Amino acid sequence: MALCESGRCESAFNIAGYARDAMRRLGEEWGVDLASLSVQPNTMNDASPDLIWQDDATGGKLPVSRRFDDPYFSATDGRAECEFVFLAGNGLPERWADAETFTIGELGFGTGLNLLQTWRWWRDVRQPGQQLVFQSVEAFPLDAADALTALARWPDLTKDAEALWDGGFDTPRALDNQTTLHVHHAMAADAVPQFASCDAWFLDGFSPAKNEAMWSPELMKSVFERTVQGGTFASYTAAGWVRRNLENAGFSVERCPGFGRKRHMIVGSKP
Repeated sequence: MALCESGRCESAFNIAGYARDAMRRLGEEWGVDLASLSVQPNTMNDASPDLIWQDDATGGKLPVSRRFDDPYFSATDGRAECEFVFLAGNGLPERWADAETFTIGELGFGTGLNLLQTWRWWRDVRQPGQQLVFQSVEAFPLDAADALTALARWPDLTKDAEALWDGGFDTPRALDNQTTLHVHHAMAADAVPQFASCDAWFLDGFSPAKNEAMWSPELMKSVFERTVQGGTFASYTAAGWVRRNLENAGFSVERCPGFGRKRHMIVGSKP
């Protein structure tokens, strides 16, 4: 690598050498061995979502993560995507019929859209005494105002969305007497091992090309370990290396038609 100005190039290596010499001279002047000091990296966890907004085809505001250069949900219709990919992809609502307690795990809480749509479907079909437990993780939580702005495109969700975001996220939280929510504000690798074993997973992290850690072999192994036998997962992505990570973790994986403009998605189960 070279830095050039007025036809002269100096290697970055030489520039670093000049900097060390300057530190040595300054240290001699101050009577301090500056060369022996180390600069510690910034270890603070920046949990800001770093959000920007884009206009979409519906006239609404689409929330986009600048950190990962990826929208929080499908620009086509995030709610329909939830129904197609995560609910139907996990055999829901049919699998709720005989379940005394059904536990869902999610990677990427985001705006809470998947939770809200799941909660609506659950209320439509649940029987007295049945329980739904929804566990999720979000390392870069949105504030309530931004989440509600993003969800405003679906007016029939407004009441539930306001109840969700105005109520805080103390874990666990009872959304009603048959629905419990856990949201872990942490990195997924740290949070998933704390999850109760799941009957179904919504793998909804940002794009694998932009957020590899959310699809890593280690995390997919943790997901497998926190899945009951016969439990399932669904994801909007069909990236080959993600499929391999899931297969290597122990899941059986199937590629099938995707939602909207996505050609494929994946579903799978724990044998």
